[in-house]
Amino acid sequence: MDAVTKDKLLKLTLVLTGVTSIMMIPIGKVWPSGFVWHGGEGQYYFQMIGGIYATLGAYMIHVARNPSAPEHRTFLWFAIMINIVHSVIMFFQAIGDPNEYGHLVGDVPILFIVSVVIWYLLPPKGDAGHGLPA
Repeated sequence: MDAVTKDKLLKLTLVLTGVTSIMMIPIGKVWPSGFVWHGGEGQYYFQMIGGIYATLGAYMIHVARNPSAPEHRTFLWFAIMINIVHSVIMFFQAIGDPNEYGHLVGDVPILFIVSVVIWYLLPPKGDAGHGLPA
């Protein structure tokens, strides 16, 4: 895939991920078994995670304008890593609790897949190619 196509796909991915992240609370209302943990109890938790993801989403939309800017690359690596860590923890929590199995086809794979896609589409840093920022 050429650099121009990757750049367009990265920008599209960031905007779609950003909008989806901003919409986390409404998505949880529509698909609670895939996005709302603890059977909907503990609404403070869901509001907090919704607020965090809405903020992350707003920044993803902003970064989509110029994802290769050094300060944006740092943010994208943060977003990639935090979502991978989050999805791995949720994976083990979901397989350990039959009440949370719905997350194995909801937020767990979505966070992981989006992180891998963003990583794949990241432009090379200088001539170094893909990899963690120095």
